[in-house]
Order: sequence, then structure tokens, then C-alpha cells
Amino acid sequence: MAIARTWSVAVVGVDGVVVEIEADIAAGLPGVHLMGLPDATLRESKDRVRAAVRNSGVSWPRQQVCLGLSPAALPKGGAGYDLAIACAVLAAAKEAPSDPLQGTVLLGELALDGRLRSVRGVLPALLAAKRVGLRRAIVPAGTLPEAALVAGLEVRGARTLADVLDWLRGEPNTLLEPGEAVRSASTEPEPDLADVVGQPEARWALEVAAAGGHHLLLAGPPGTGKTMLARRLPGLLPPLSSEDALEVTAINSVAGLLTEHGPLIDKPPFVAPHHTTSVSALVGGGTGLAKPGAVSRAHRGILFLDEAAEFGPQRLNALRTALEEGEVRHARRDGIVRYPARCQLVLATNLCPCAPPRDSDCTCSPRARRQYLGRLSG
Repeated sequence: MAIARTWSVAVVGVDGVVVEIEADIAAGLPGVHLMGLPDATLRESKDRVRAAVRNSGVSWPRQQVCLGLSPAALPKGGAGYDLAIACAVLAAAKEAPSDPLQGTVLLGELALDGRLRSVRGVLPALLAAKRVGLRRAIVPAGTLPEAALVAGLEVRGARTLADVLDWLRGEPNTLLEPGEAVRSASTEPEPDLADVVGQPEARWALEVAAAGGHHLLLAGPPGTGKTMLARRLPGLLPPLSSEDALEVTAINSVAGLLTEHGPLIDKPPFVAPHHTTSVSALVGGGTGLAKPGAVSRAHRGILFLDEAAEFGPQRLNALRTALEEGEVRHARRDGIVRYPARCQLVLATNLCPCAPPRDSDCTCSPRARRQYLGRLSG
């Protein structure tokens, strides 16, 4: 009997839970048994990992392979465990040394030919790994800039499973190191309120909202610059602190919105969903593991709802609890997923359904105007 251990991370909301993967190889009919509440995607990893190992030029054990993922009571999903599973099996089969795996967290999905594919949630996963004392991380090459944001953790990137196996065997220069510029965020200039000519009352309202963190309603005819003014509000806000920047970046990592160039989000985000967006896209949710919605992606920044009256009471009321409590909670069968949602809400709306360029041209009755603005409940 041979046992080997590796470590990966389950991402729940924007938090990570370190998962220990044990591989046991024993006499018996060839097969792979996976334990630890895996979902359908994780159960498929048995065939995916086996094909990746074979196509990397390594033999798969012709014995019974038992894989245990603990904590066993935590539901686990996704393909991010592939690399850790492959290394655990090969270490147990003596196809790769196990000593370098100690203190190392492994993240990544394996293609059938052994290539390592990027996964979501690398940043919160590595923050969790650092908290429990793991000292090294191997991630897909495409997520290396994101992984390098975690200070105090040795991170390396790999393109293929073969690269990782070569590193385990002690071959030099097989893994990628993070570049020098991985912390640089986007340098695109923010829209500046100084570019706005006139509109003294609206400018003053934006300055007050920025100074006090107040929500804001911009009402007026079309073409008066409501959207233009709202897009300049983030430029009045201070840059995010290091802690807030990591939190905002982690949310975007879970949502799969980070890029390799300038992964750190250090400016207040500006999120503007369309008025036809669904409630789940607005506050998060969906089938399976709940995903962050627009209100969470706007955390520490601005959530802008243009044509706010067109959103309707159902969508606007869905935001009420999130704005009051500063977080969104999604109840699932296996627990509650939480996403932070501390943002400033900016609404822009016309004054009536006909939306004429000038108020004097309005053809709506007083009742129609009241009903239209009455959609902004709460």
C-alpha cells in the first residue's frame, strides 16, 4: 500500500478552504474511487486526469486508486483539483518524488493532452493557503500574475503537467517565475469631473456624494449628461487600500473577469448593468455554486443603474438587503455563500415615460409621471 498527499483549495464565495487530497494505491481491480462530496465536474476529473497523465508520457497505475478529499463534509466542485489529484496519484505510484509536494498548494485544470488550464478564484485560494501555513504554490501560467499578488508565498507557473513532474524530479528552469510588473494595475485615465462644463448643481451633488459615501439619484431629461456625470464619480474617490484592493480583485477572480495584464484592481470599480439584466445577474446566484452579481462586483466602488425606472420594483427591491447589510447571502442546500457588497448606488432616470428633451414638451399626464417615478420604490 502506498499513500501520498497534496493540497488544493475549495473556493466558497470569496473565501478559500484548504483541501487535503490523499491518494492510496492498493492491490485490486484497476479503477479510481473518489470520495469527499465531489460534484459532477469533479467526478469527471478521474478520466480527464488519467488521459492527461498518459499523454504526458507517464504510466497510470494498473491497480486500485482511492482518492480522499478532506474535509469530507465540504462539497467540492470544479476542475481546479486536477493538478493536485494527478500529482498525488503519481507520487503514490512512485512515478514522481513526494518530498517537494510538502507545503505546496496545486491549482489547475488539466486538458487531455496534459496542458494546464486557468481556473477561477486563484487569488482567494492562495490567500487561504497562506493563512494555514503553506509556503509554495504552483498555478497555471495564465494565472501567474494574479497569484503573484499574494505576498509571502512562493509562486510558480506551469504550462503542462510534464513541467510540474520535471520540477518534482529536480530539473531546473521548468517552472515560470512571476515577472517584475505583475502588480501594476491599469493606467488608463479616469474620466475627470474637471472636463464637465456647467452643471454646477450636479457637480456639487457628486462632490457631496463622494465625500460622504452617499447614494445618488440623477433625474432629468435625456441628453442632460446624467450618465456622463455618473461615470466621473469614481474619479473623485480615493484609491483602494491594499486590503480593499485584494478584496475587490478576489471578487473579480471568482467571477472570471481578471486579465493577465495588470491583475490588481486598485481603483474603485464602476459597474453599470443594463436595465434588462436579471435579478440573479444583479445580486448574484445561479445554479450550483453561487456567482457574484453586479452589486458585489461594484464592491468599494459605484453601481450605476441607468434608466433606473425601467429596472422595475423587483430588481430594485432585490438590492435593498445588500445595500443595507453590505453583503449578499446566497442560501444553498450545503450552506450559505457570502459576497461583500459595500458600494455606492447611483441612479439615473428620466422624469416621465415620454422623456422629451425639454420639460415643456412633455405629453404625459401628472398621474403617468407619478406612476413612472413611483417605480423607484424604497
